[in-house]
Amino acid sequence: MTGQRVLVVDDEPHILRALETTLRGAGYDVDTAATGESALTQAAVHPPDAVILDLVLPGKSGADVCRELRQWTQAPVLILSAVGEEREKVAALDAGADDYVTKPFGVDELLARLRATFRRATTSGEPVIAIGDLCIDLEKRAVFRDGELLQLTPHEFALLRLFALNESKLLTHQTILREVWGAAYQKESHYLHVYVSQLRRKIEPDPSRPSHLLTEPGAGYRFVA
Repeated sequence: MTGQRVLVVDDEPHILRALETTLRGAGYDVDTAATGESALTQAAVHPPDAVILDLVLPGKSGADVCRELRQWTQAPVLILSAVGEEREKVAALDAGADDYVTKPFGVDELLARLRATFRRATTSGEPVIAIGDLCIDLEKRAVFRDGELLQLTPHEFALLRLFALNESKLLTHQTILREVWGAAYQKESHYLHVYVSQLRRKIEPDPSRPSHLLTEPGAGYRFVA
């Protein structure tokens, strides 16, 4: 039994009940809320270890709730979105959400995504990160693939470092540009496409079919083992 507290926010009663039952069955303590305002109140009274947050809510939107939560907590936030809510989903990710699941979703997928957010939140900042066939030494700024040293430019390394520290997490275009190039470059998406392409040629066994640096259409990129 995990004992971790999860706040579930959704305005559809049947989804709220189903999620509460599923999460309790998986060993989590569960609080629920049906509006953005009640979610913020609930989070303040019983600070959650993670939040599962629907995008479209009465009153405050999911993105608004996430933005306010990020003012005082770094608890992982998993967004629930429906097909066609791409703009709202990206807004929530830029506001600080950690990942998303698209409705309708499977229980196993939801629980796996939740476990992944908990793992990322508790990962210690080790100077060497091993992901698949890659070994990334953050202190020495050295990257190896299958034991072979790769020659990366400073921006390529900064990009890979960001991905490695957020392994399995979806990062939006805007977030990546802000973190690697700075706020002034947040609309310069061509920078990102060029560097991702260059990075794939160096770290992927087959750059035309990437296995590590994956594209999430309409949202951003996800780095996986």
